[in-house]
Amino acid sequence: MPLFFKKTRYVTLRPEEKRELPEGLWVKCPQCGEILYHKDIAKNLKVCQKCNYHFRLTAQERLQFTLDEGSFKEFDRDLVADNPLDFPGYEEKLAATREATGLMEAIVTGEGTIGGYPVVIGVLDSRFIMGSMGAAVGEKLARAAEAALARRLPLLVFVASGGARMQEGVVSLMQMAKTAAALEALGRAGIPYISVLTDPTTGGVAASFGMLGDVILAEPGALIGFTGPRVIEQTIRQKLPEGFQRAEFLLERGMLDMVVHRKQMRSVLTRLLRWYKS
Repeated sequence: MPLFFKKTRYVTLRPEEKRELPEGLWVKCPQCGEILYHKDIAKNLKVCQKCNYHFRLTAQERLQFTLDEGSFKEFDRDLVADNPLDFPGYEEKLAATREATGLMEAIVTGEGTIGGYPVVIGVLDSRFIMGSMGAAVGEKLARAAEAALARRLPLLVFVASGGARMQEGVVSLMQMAKTAAALEALGRAGIPYISVLTDPTTGGVAASFGMLGDVILAEPGALIGFTGPRVIEQTIRQKLPEGFQRAEFLLERGMLDMVVHRKQMRSVLTRLLRWYKS
């Protein structure tokens, strides 16, 4: 039997035709890698059924999941800031972001009810320049605090931000003091402020109104801190502890009052509002 032989015929296998799937039909969990059906994860409040990873929410989704249906009345929708430093390309970036998200700014504020209890609410949306705080965000939050003071209603803020907005420079940094002063007025009047920290809560927002709540809640796994862990490791040249700057890590060290699963958030907020009302 010869050791070598020559093929006289090649068989070409016909590849199966690719099945085209509609965009947005499936979602891959960034934590466990599970492929999730979009409608299933929406029904589960955008939480992975396998590992409980909490996907980021838009402002509208957060309002829908939190408030009683049909109770929301928005404040100051058209309040926007200009380009105080004439930062190159900033106005174009704002216009493009507004068109892509349908939002005028990185925060939505208004009034609604949770379990029948009225509340003034603010929700940051990380899709809008990473939920960063510029003059308009600071002004809208300050006005929400003033509305809560005038109506003597609790203020609830869902925080999701990369920090102060670099395109507005020192103007954005001034919003830290402005929002803190507005919240101080609430505190002096005995009106509660509830802060819910979601992924991510960092920078000047974490260093101001994010961590000033009378009650500070957080979603599981949320990144919370002033500077990201990668930058800290590069600065101190040391490996950080496992889970550093995650919500559970901060809870163990007394910086949070509770880590609340998204499915329990409404009931926890309702109990808090009931307690404040009594």
